[in-house]
Amino acid sequence: MTQRLTPGTAALLVTAPLLWAGNAVVGRLVHAMIPPITLNFFRWVLAFAILLPLAHGVLRKDSPLWPHWRRYAVLGLLGIGLYNALQYMALQTSTPINVTLVGSSMPVWMLAVGALFFGASVTRQQLLGAVLSITGVLIVLSRGEWNQLLALRLVPGDLFMLMATASWSFYSWLLVKTSEPASLRGDWAAFLMAQMVFGLGWSGAFTGVEWSLGHTQIDWGAPLLAALAFIAVGPAVLAYRCWGVGVQRAGPAVAGFFVNLTPLFAAVLSAAFLGETPHLFHGVAFAFIVGGIVVSSRR
Repeated sequence: MTQRLTPGTAALLVTAPLLWAGNAVVGRLVHAMIPPITLNFFRWVLAFAILLPLAHGVLRKDSPLWPHWRRYAVLGLLGIGLYNALQYMALQTSTPINVTLVGSSMPVWMLAVGALFFGASVTRQQLLGAVLSITGVLIVLSRGEWNQLLALRLVPGDLFMLMATASWSFYSWLLVKTSEPASLRGDWAAFLMAQMVFGLGWSGAFTGVEWSLGHTQIDWGAPLLAALAFIAVGPAVLAYRCWGVGVQRAGPAVAGFFVNLTPLFAAVLSAAFLGETPHLFHGVAFAFIVGGIVVSSRR
């Protein structure tokens, strides 16, 4: 596994947080229109339909997927069945600042999971990078006023986001464990489709539980349809493609720092779509976050 960060790899790892920031904004906008786990299920059904023409061979009986079905069942559970469902659940009961704050612990989770379960070493530079990057996130969350952080109160949604962050950390580390043939790993569409096959099963089962609890209200209309189209094409297919390749090139520990660009991008998107004007602290936060990425990835 290489830890070298090239401009091309950096571009891939920046694109994913940008699309995920849009996913958070859209998820919050439609949280009253559709149950959260159902939203996640519909998202991946559409993504499956998009990828089917490109990777239908994965479903054949002689596909290299089936000998490795256990691995892809786990990847589908962590990356598709759990992560975004938990995030959408968090947005139902928690404020955006709390959800983003919990999500900013991603670099720490990446380093901890790697050290405890995958035998990865943690360097001083990575620890320093984690401090710098999280400092940048806290600047965004506090809007440059640290006393704002003292007013935070944890709610059940924060626990959901913590579980989502842990799930994504394990998912990212498992991405770099290569056990399948190159014919599957080398084809990005087939690789993602292999995860979707099982991820849809997990997500569908979770949706069934949600509906059995009486959460079935869906307000169909143009806003919800547009939201589903965006989160299926952008945050699902394109972001997962960029993240998967970026993690394989740079390694999960380095890639984890790029996730902290998400709240910064969310602030920019809020300015564009919600009328919130960017401030000086956004630039300061950007410097800290990028500084954390650079420090952690240097040899």
